[in-house]
Amino acid sequence: MMGPDMSEPVLLVRDLVAGYEPGVPIVRGASITVNKGEIVVVLGPNGAGKSSFIKAIAGLVPVTSGSVVLDGKEITTAPAHSMVRLGLAFVPQTENVFPLMSVEDNLKVAGGILKPKEIPGRIEEMYATFPDLARHRRIAAGNLSGGQRQMLAVARALIVHPKVLVLDEPSAGLSPKFVSMVFEMLADIRKSGVTILLVEQNAKAALAIGDRAYVLVEGKDRHEGVASELWNDPVVAELYLGQRPARKAADTKTGGAA
Repeated sequence: MMGPDMSEPVLLVRDLVAGYEPGVPIVRGASITVNKGEIVVVLGPNGAGKSSFIKAIAGLVPVTSGSVVLDGKEITTAPAHSMVRLGLAFVPQTENVFPLMSVEDNLKVAGGILKPKEIPGRIEEMYATFPDLARHRRIAAGNLSGGQRQMLAVARALIVHPKVLVLDEPSAGLSPKFVSMVFEMLADIRKSGVTILLVEQNAKAALAIGDRAYVLVEGKDRHEGVASELWNDPVVAELYLGQRPARKAADTKTGGAA
């Protein structure tokens, strides 16, 4: 039994098997738990199936078996377009804004599932959260900087009050300055009570803001832990970077035992 102070999992993924072609799974039985108000990071070497894993959760990659439960409701086979109504907002790595539309029109379209009278107020709340967007509200999204475009993609996802915000490599292709801006933004969003799940190549930056992290290898979760501790975890170095822990360090700790 969970005590009254224990957070209920808001997203529970169990033994997920998924892939684009039948019989060729990319995700091979991965499981994760995301508790309310957490930032959970999914790491892993290239080709580990990280993006496919969260796309499968978001309904974009066919799932063969396993389950995805959002806030107590089974959403495993829900179509991608219905996810936002169910409370899961997914920010893809590319094509996450309408480049020819203004910032404001991007937000209006994203808020389309809200009651019409709620939309202007929510847009103003997004502008309060992202002052850069307020300054550029009339500018076409395609003319924003990479960092601002990513802000708009996140604002578009947040406008509908999702239970979980899911991001696929939010720092991909950004300059170091914008990488730190995006991670600061995610940390601030979490402070406002939003639960976040993200896949990220930039392990160090993601672990700095995350609460917990999972390491995915060959489509399966192989390791998990507290985010701040994982950066120095020799198991992660081996799984993630394919490196064996330095022999000397291992010898001093274990008295030379293999």
